[in-house]
This record gives sequence, C-alpha cells and structure tokens, in this order.
Amino acid sequence: MQLRFLPTFLVFFALSIHAFAAPRQDIFSLRVYQLKNARQEERVGQYLKNALVPALHRLGIAQVGVFTAVGNDTAAVRRIYVLMSFHSMDQFMELQTRLDKDAQYREAGKDYLEAAYDSIPYQRIETILLQAFPGMTRVEVPAGLTSPKAQRIYELRSYEGPTERYFSSKVEMFNKGDEIGLFKRLGFNAVFYASVISGAHMPNLMYMTSFDDMASREAHWKAFFEDPYWKQLVAQSQYQHNVSHADIIFLHPTDYSDL
Repeated sequence: MQLRFLPTFLVFFALSIHAFAAPRQDIFSLRVYQLKNARQEERVGQYLKNALVPALHRLGIAQVGVFTAVGNDTAAVRRIYVLMSFHSMDQFMELQTRLDKDAQYREAGKDYLEAAYDSIPYQRIETILLQAFPGMTRVEVPAGLTSPKAQRIYELRSYEGPTERYFSSKVEMFNKGDEIGLFKRLGFNAVFYASVISGAHMPNLMYMTSFDDMASREAHWKAFFEDPYWKQLVAQSQYQHNVSHADIIFLHPTDYSDL
C-alpha cells in the first residue's frame, strides 16, 4: 500500500520544490554605440530599426529598448543605448550565431554589416552585462507614461561601490530594504534594476526609471527624498557609505523602442 502512493508523494514533493524555488533572474545586455556625427547616428539607427530589432523579435526577444542620449545633437560623442533581455547566459552567448543565420537580418542590415573600413558606421561599441535583481527579475514596460514618446525621459543610473562588501550593501538596500518597493509606490515606472557582472566600473549596479518629461522627473525625485520610508532606510548603519560614485544619464526612447 505504501509503495502504491510513493509516486504521488514524489510528484507532490517535486512540485512543491519548484513552487518555492527562487525566480529566474534575467540577464541584460546594455550595448552602447559611440558615434562621432549625425551620419553615423543615422546609419546605426537605421540598422537597429530595420535589422537588429526585428531580428531580435523573431528570436523571441520581445522587449528591446533603444534610446538616444539627451543632448546628442551637440555632444562631442553621440551615444545610442540598446537594452536586450535574455532568459539565460546561454541565450545571450548564442545570439550572434543565430543572427548570422538570419538571411532577412543580413539583407536589412547590409549597409551596417558590410561597411567599408573607411566608412564605418560607429566609433566603438561598449557592452555591459547585467543580472536582474531578485526584487524585479525581468525588464518591465513602463505602464504609467502618458506623454508623447519623444517627450519622455528615461533615467539610467550607475552606482559604484567602494568595495564588493559595500556594493553588496547597496544591492541589499534595493531588495531586502525594499528601495524597489518605494520607487514603485511613488510611480517611478522602473524598467530594470540589475547588478553589473561584466563592465568597466565594477563593482556597480545600474537601474532605469522613466517619466513623462523632465518636470515629472524632478517632482518624483523630490517626493522620493522627502518620503519618510526613504529617510528611515538611508539612516540605517548597514547602508552607510555604500555608493562611492554615481553616474546619471538622461535618455529619450526612439520611436521604434519597445520600452
């Protein structure tokens, strides 16, 4: 009789383990194109819009963010940011091989992919590899924005820690300390929160929030710094001195960005 019920028990046990397993934390690739002029910006933009983003959609990567830096028109170095999300490191590693096999991608991106050495479409490409926080395990499409896309402000922040220990403290502040929950309650429309696992400024984390316009952004941050929960959280001793440098980058979404 006991043997008769053993398979049922094992199935129940396996399902229970699966139910309580930690959720998968997606891998993000943040690709930064460095450009010297408007012509390069246009060529990379056409490649992204007509070739790369459609190809990523065909591969099941549905939410691709493409952004231009605010002030690109007058910047000495123009930048385009591309955010891609993967379910695993294997999926990220297989990306280029799968793109190379896509004839539609190769044809649509021909101007970019087959550019001559003396007519290059960009100066350099930087790729930052990240892993989503446990408190927000994947990219989210902002749901609370109502302004025209061209007016929207996306804020990309990078926080560097003095050491790995202090960095871990800041990551804990977002997750266990629920800084993520505070941002959500105040309507920051976060796109992602993640630890950098390969990049030039480690140890660091990055996150992206979004707003209808710059005035909305200012109002949201005012509310954040005045919030009683933030004042209580930032005063805790275990969270002191855990950011040694911060970079803030303002972005506009392109008209073909999924985010």
